[in-house]
Amino acid sequence: MRFLFVLIVMATAASAVAQPGPARMMTAAECTADRLGPSIAPSAIGAPVRSVSVSASWVEASNGVPAHCRVDGAMAPVDTASTARPINFRVVLPATWNGRAAQLGGGGMNGIIPNLTGAGPGGPSPSLLERGLATYGSDSGHQMVFGPGRRGGGPPAPVAGADDWGLNDEAIANLGFLQMKKTHDAAMVLIERAYGARPQFNYYIGTSQGGREALTVAQRYPSDYDGVAANVPIVGFSSLMLAPELIRVHEKPLASWVTPAKVNAIRGEFIRQCDGLDGLADGVINNYMACRALFDVKQGARNRHPWAAKRCPGNVDPNPADTSAGACVTDGQISTLEFVYSRYLFATPLAHAAKTFGMWVPNTDPSGSGLILNARFAGQEGAPDGAPMHSHLGVLGVTGFLMKDLSANPLGYVEGGALDRRRQELSAILDATNPDLSAFQKRGGRMIVTIGTNDTLASPGAQLDYFQSVVDKMGRATVDRFARFYAMPQTGHGLSGTNYGVDGEGKTIPTAPIPNRYDQIGLLFDWVEKGIAPGMSVTVTAGEKSLPLCSYPTYPKYQTGPAADAASYRCAQP
Repeated sequence: MRFLFVLIVMATAASAVAQPGPARMMTAAECTADRLGPSIAPSAIGAPVRSVSVSASWVEASNGVPAHCRVDGAMAPVDTASTARPINFRVVLPATWNGRAAQLGGGGMNGIIPNLTGAGPGGPSPSLLERGLATYGSDSGHQMVFGPGRRGGGPPAPVAGADDWGLNDEAIANLGFLQMKKTHDAAMVLIERAYGARPQFNYYIGTSQGGREALTVAQRYPSDYDGVAANVPIVGFSSLMLAPELIRVHEKPLASWVTPAKVNAIRGEFIRQCDGLDGLADGVINNYMACRALFDVKQGARNRHPWAAKRCPGNVDPNPADTSAGACVTDGQISTLEFVYSRYLFATPLAHAAKTFGMWVPNTDPSGSGLILNARFAGQEGAPDGAPMHSHLGVLGVTGFLMKDLSANPLGYVEGGALDRRRQELSAILDATNPDLSAFQKRGGRMIVTIGTNDTLASPGAQLDYFQSVVDKMGRATVDRFARFYAMPQTGHGLSGTNYGVDGEGKTIPTAPIPNRYDQIGLLFDWVEKGIAPGMSVTVTAGEKSLPLCSYPTYPKYQTGPAADAASYRCAQP
């Protein structure tokens, strides 16, 4: 599933942006230790490191990747404990440099250096390297280790000690924010050594974990970046890692278990109640805000029962194996659905006075992804003898970061218990929830963020709540001068999706991709370098289809005309 986290930049063509200055050249003869040096002084790095070593190698142009000098480096941690890890980083210096640079974010829990040349699936087209940018990134201060099973096609075998970095506070802080600063500062030194100048324009571009990193640098290091592009950012990282465990804890009673058999009934009910909220029954929940308001029982009028129409008569499921849209759900299952699709209230506020985690919004994910599981786990009622402990991509953030015990059962977490103080500490390190972007805005920074409301990996609820917190803090007019917060309805973590196969009127309809392509990078470059602001809506495409991509909290409301034409919609308030 790693591919879900690779950098996704929706770029269709090179943007005609102004060159910052005359191009600077670099040759193979200059890609040497004599020119670039074997090391960087720790004093040149704006956060503590013990040492910085570098090595350079020239890469000739091949398969569409321009010639470049690749500089690999490692920063030794200050902590010398066995759980400490270096930060491995890389800087790609193009043979023809246009005076720009971009730091690329990671994915998942990181552990590998991102693809800096743009070659291969998930890279921007044309690549940043083809556009003439120097690019740089790191593994964030720990290394992903696979066992021998990976080569044979089976699951990776356990590697002793591979995850013990999750017990090291320096490694956690590197993941949270320090690796971005350390890598940036090392890259600036190397770019200046290579070309005799630092970048005139510097960007941060990332998706998922990298999207959180992009928001983080705007919040923590605003003077280092002119523009950031963030897709599907995992804003409240510390809570996102915990959220799958919170769901499994809520499902400890067997009666509360929502089984995969109920997926069609759940998605069908979302569509039944929400499809028409945008003025068109087409199997797409465009009015995501109104739909969320219907199903979030923690907001709005009390004692609402959005699942009443699906309740099993007498609270007895006559056919638990029924996978049809007509299947019913029991009271215990309804309590879990309300839990998953409502904001989660913290016992103690986290960083930046965050009182809730947004959880998920109504969606049409065909499988329920990690939200609905076909198993019972150790600590849950009805789990078989020898049942495994629940695990997911971010579980190390629970057992390691939070509980400080890699063998702990994550379902032992108790909200409001002894771990509250540690939750606050981790939130301050890991979460990109600071709504005050005024320093970034005042120095001329520009930001484009895009989320998908069908995302079941990141939390659209947390993303939407962060957007609102920035608007509340800074005011709509100020936000619109420097940021675009785009919400792409019914698309997932890769910002792709389709309409549901049954519309809100119960009619079976053909499925087709939802428009999602636009030149995000070109828009950002033009805004930063030319002062040309993107519209409050931009047109996204999928083949012959088009749709407006609207700024939060507006959504594409159907007016009149062909449903596949963006001109038939306007961005409306929910």
